[in-house]
Amino acid sequence: MIGAKTGGCAVSDDSALPDQHPARTEPSGPVALPQGRCSGRRLLQDAIRSAVVCAAKQGWNELIFCDATFADWPLGERVVVDALQAWARPGRRMRLLAWDYRPLAALHPRFVHWRGVWDHLLDCRRVRGNDAASCPSILWSSAWAMQRIDTERDVQVCDAQVCDAQAAHCQHLRLILDECCRNSTSGFPASTLGL
Repeated sequence: MIGAKTGGCAVSDDSALPDQHPARTEPSGPVALPQGRCSGRRLLQDAIRSAVVCAAKQGWNELIFCDATFADWPLGERVVVDALQAWARPGRRMRLLAWDYRPLAALHPRFVHWRGVWDHLLDCRRVRGNDAASCPSILWSSAWAMQRIDTERDVQVCDAQVCDAQAAHCQHLRLILDECCRNSTSGFPASTLGL
């Protein structure tokens, strides 16, 4: 069932999203963003893909990606990188927060290349902590947010800011991310070349 529509991207009440082949660069029609609780790796990845495509279509100004390693995120897929390329404009900002960037660098070379090109839009931080649990798994924007609350079973909660309760949840996630940022150092440089 389709819920609120925001700028051409539908916010869906269903946990199932349409299949998107990783090689597709532009999904047709409105992009469904899940709302509520859902679980499963495929749905997690579909939600991330859809959010990035929607961010490009709607022109979301700020994105925050936070995960211990981003190993489960589809950041290296062509559809995601192409959507990020379409999203990237002057005045836009992206923050990455991770506990360990090595899996991202190894698993998502397309994203790593894109990150190098658009370094001036990105703030990449390494969250301090004794283990990966010190870094939550959240995708945040001012329009929609997702939090993976159980990484073992890939259970996530997704909300669009279409009502007061959902907006309060998104604001709470932003506070969590701000705290992670305060407890972080610079990380994941655009270039590993020495001088």
